[in-house]
Amino acid sequence: MASPRLVAKIESEEPSLRLAVLIDADNAQAAVIEGMLAEIARFGEATVKRIYGDFTSPSSSSWKKVLQLYAIKPVQQFAYTTGKNATDSALIIDAMDLLYTRKFDGFCLITSDSDFTGLAMRLREEGLTVLGFGEKKTPDAFRNACHKFVFTEVLRPSIVAESVSMPPKARTEQTNTPQQSTTEVDPKIEFPRQFVLTALEQSIDDTGWAQLGTFGSYLTKLKPDFDSRLYGYKKLSDLVKAKTDLFVTEERLAPGSNQKVLYLRAK
Repeated sequence: MASPRLVAKIESEEPSLRLAVLIDADNAQAAVIEGMLAEIARFGEATVKRIYGDFTSPSSSSWKKVLQLYAIKPVQQFAYTTGKNATDSALIIDAMDLLYTRKFDGFCLITSDSDFTGLAMRLREEGLTVLGFGEKKTPDAFRNACHKFVFTEVLRPSIVAESVSMPPKARTEQTNTPQQSTTEVDPKIEFPRQFVLTALEQSIDDTGWAQLGTFGSYLTKLKPDFDSRLYGYKKLSDLVKAKTDLFVTEERLAPGSNQKVLYLRAK
């Protein structure tokens, strides 16, 4: 079950979680670091940022260029013997040390390695939010052990958005339409139509409508790696508005506020 503190962060709330960011240099790519840290900032503050690996190895050279720029503390771990991953052990030991300081609300584990499944489960048992970041090859076991799992492919640097050079009038007109991201959509990924409709059915109230936040939280509980960006949309709200064959949407004023809240129901 997703952490209530995490659910509120998915769409709009201000971040408040104190997060420890732990990176497995052997199973993560430096090319996504900027997008990844921006994504983490949506959920909270990265109060600790550490990366684990053998930085004397040529395979870690790409990380050396970004560590100082993003204030990430490297933890050098020599390979003591062939075929054994000393990096994993060092990361797990540090994670447990940080856990017992009781200073953190959650952990960000950046890896595509299923060996960290047990760690994610242990952190969840302590009531902490666990965010996972990895490639699409990441085994389901680790993905599902996290409250939320983000594919790093959607965080890769993309073409500069058209809105940067777009005239002010055009930008204004564009704000009222669902926005597709500049992330390329993998044609092999099929939109999970039935899963989404089932989740919506479980999210609706007595009137047959569901608030977007409630719907989003239920999606994450059932499928931690569900991400609208995999299907070409920056936000869940954009996806919902664009899927007119599936959803009917309606914006309502929140009680006692001038802010609008998006509601939806099956078409």
